[in-house]
Amino acid sequence: MSLWRHRDFLLLWAGETVSQVGTMVSHLALPLLAATSLGATAWEMGLLVAAERGAFLLVGLPAGVVMDRVRRRPVMIAADLVRFVLFASIPLAWALGVLTFAQLLVVALLAGVATVFFDVGYQSVLPAVVGRAGLVDGNVKLESTRAAAETAGPALGGGLVQLVGAAAAVLLDAVTYLVSAAFLLRMRTREAVPARDPARSLRADMAQGLRYVLGHPLLRPITLCTGTANLFSGVLAAVSVLFLARELGQPPAVIGLVLAAGSVGGVLGALTAGRWIRGLGQGRTVVTALLVTGPVALVLPLTTPGAGLAWFALGMAAVWYGGVVYNVAQVSFRQSVCPDHLLGRMNASIRFLVWGTIPIGGLLGGALGELLGLRATLLVTAVGMVLSPVWVVASPLRRLRDLPDAVPQA
Repeated sequence: MSLWRHRDFLLLWAGETVSQVGTMVSHLALPLLAATSLGATAWEMGLLVAAERGAFLLVGLPAGVVMDRVRRRPVMIAADLVRFVLFASIPLAWALGVLTFAQLLVVALLAGVATVFFDVGYQSVLPAVVGRAGLVDGNVKLESTRAAAETAGPALGGGLVQLVGAAAAVLLDAVTYLVSAAFLLRMRTREAVPARDPARSLRADMAQGLRYVLGHPLLRPITLCTGTANLFSGVLAAVSVLFLARELGQPPAVIGLVLAAGSVGGVLGALTAGRWIRGLGQGRTVVTALLVTGPVALVLPLTTPGAGLAWFALGMAAVWYGGVVYNVAQVSFRQSVCPDHLLGRMNASIRFLVWGTIPIGGLLGGALGELLGLRATLLVTAVGMVLSPVWVVASPLRRLRDLPDAVPQA
């Protein structure tokens, strides 16, 4: 069946898309609120990025065990409702005149916990919804709208912040989680309750997921490559808004447009990822996508006001393009190679390892921004992006076109 006529996939896709649009709005609105209204420093901006992604370090592994023991869709719906309440508290506190930077940190951290469960859930439920044969097509569609949301979100967020203020713009994010939950509630896919061995402990199950990922000769280099790229993405996230707003003096609407222009690369990546995979194969796409696009990030430190903003958009577009093509190939590979009973733990273990580097990168970016300056930190980021594919280039993946019938030994 074509996924365009697959009711449950379309509902899952719609819920994820609406949620992503709101999330991208808040990813711009929260830093702008912190930088412009609450006077946040570079170090505090790094803390905010760390709080947004720190949940993957705190609960990433146990979340995978939980999602292998329960039906995943009800947990995803609960995660949406939790995020609605958390983000709705920000405009309420602003209206009452009691909003603080500490509240932003708490909301970012707790919403991140809910996001861990939601993301592990939707990646793990996708094979049950579309079957193994539909994974590449499903991931291409999900990545396409995620990239589109990352393009429209900053522009929409920047415009909303300019028009109604950053706090009110966050309200849009809160509402999108309600809409996402409504779509998921309408799905008809019925997951079986996973069989559970009462003799197995939480620690043993977490360890099994980590052993599977780190012991797999193909998943291990993918994890190391993604973790390295995400580390420097965290550095970039910590300083990009501050660089554009303070060092270059750009208003929120312009910042949103620049980030949106960069995110167009992600849309193009999603639209062409299938062509990469058909032409090169999944293995070679994983190896080459970041290797080809990473060096373009070296133009980021060249950014200046006016026409020079195009350098920032170009560098971001290359980062997004390569990242989306790479993600479509490697996520589909992960879901295909992993047995069903380990999907939750595999996805959570990889999320723990690769998303856990983002808060570290946020703290590193804040520290480097204070010590070296924002422009020099952008150069550090670009060099890190260039080096991140070394792990997959040196792995057995470089010799594979498509998925192996048997996993090669390292």
